[in-house]
Amino acid sequence: MEQLLAEYLPILIFLAIAIAMSVMMVMASYMIARQRPDSEKASAYECGFEAFDDARSKFDVRFYLVAILFIIFDLEVAFLFPWAATLGDIGLLGFWSMVVFLLILTIGFVYEWKKGALEWE
Repeated sequence: MEQLLAEYLPILIFLAIAIAMSVMMVMASYMIARQRPDSEKASAYECGFEAFDDARSKFDVRFYLVAILFIIFDLEVAFLFPWAATLGDIGLLGFWSMVVFLLILTIGFVYEWKKGALEWE
């Protein structure tokens, strides 16, 4: 049992050093940095509404659509990198399956574009 605990000692030392360093860095930032946010910092940035408003306030559904589009095309890129790396090994079946995948995503994107979901007023 003592040998098992000795194997975990480096992990505990690492965790203690990491926690101590992170606490020191946070404390140093509060001591050194100026803690007076100006109006520019508190203004609406990318979300489109005030940063310190009611958490239950309603906002436009287009934010959700843009987020969903981002996730879809982010996943598309995540699939394209391994596909491109192994394109020589997977042959024509792999190539055409990815073309079908990209075609389906393109059709969905064009449909959303034609419906006006991406138009900001």
